[in-house]
Amino acid sequence: MLRLLSTLLQDPPAVEAEAGSAGLLPPPEDLTDVNAVMDWLIEFSKTYGPKVVGALLTLIIGLFLVGWVTRGVRGGLVKARVDKTLASFLANLARMGMIVMVFISAISKLGVETNSFIAVLAASGLAIGFAMQDSLGNLASGVMLMFFQPFKTGDFVEAGGTSGVVEEIMVFSTRMRTPDNKRIIVPNGQITGGNIINYSANNTRRVDLTFGISYGDSMKKAKGILERLVKEDERVLKDPAPAIVIGALADSSVNILCRPWVKTADYWAVYWDLLEKAKEAFDAEGVSIPFPQRDVHLHKVGDAA
Repeated sequence: MLRLLSTLLQDPPAVEAEAGSAGLLPPPEDLTDVNAVMDWLIEFSKTYGPKVVGALLTLIIGLFLVGWVTRGVRGGLVKARVDKTLASFLANLARMGMIVMVFISAISKLGVETNSFIAVLAASGLAIGFAMQDSLGNLASGVMLMFFQPFKTGDFVEAGGTSGVVEEIMVFSTRMRTPDNKRIIVPNGQITGGNIINYSANNTRRVDLTFGISYGDSMKKAKGILERLVKEDERVLKDPAPAIVIGALADSSVNILCRPWVKTADYWAVYWDLLEKAKEAFDAEGVSIPFPQRDVHLHKVGDAA
């Protein structure tokens, strides 16, 4: 239509040739003839009216179906216990794809060739994909994190070269809070590209402590002190049983390993308390903890003859 209207000011032969080449009904030669113009409009409506109506119906019904299918996809993903953020993202992605298909179908109802249009869309998508490789990589990693869920919000993890509590898993990045209350935004590509350590995944953790005593002290006495301290702490689990063993005969100390099991939430509290109580108990019962020291021997050299 726009092409036709742009040629109305041209001479009649040019108009007719242009309209014929476009496949449209040629306008009347005398535009001042009202009857001829009305006849042309009626004929034009009969010829192209059904196509316009078909395109509008395709658009309206298609958009209605898109909304219905989008709600169904989102609801199905939520029922399948997929992460809400991932479910919303996948549903919106499917919605955009279906809307494009509906518009292409509506345009084709008007008799417009859509092959070139689809080719342009494909080429544009390819160019955008090359230009946004890093962002698309983070996007794919975000989808993997939300789908496989190696960690969830509230977990303390070590990933992407940092460690902290996960505050939010987003599509392109993950927001974390460090123990000293710093906010860190980590790209999802860095997280999935390395090891992920989730300290909150299990309900229990083992506390690993090493105590070095002097070679002149009694190993049995030191182990008894540690066994008593572990037994007195109600936060230490009975099963699995704690292990208190000789770990190594080091250069300047006998190393005793103390490994009790606790609930994950009690890990650091038990760790710090056992360190403090063990030092106090060793001092009170005469068990020494060696520390690095150096002996310096001085030799007097006689005067030269």
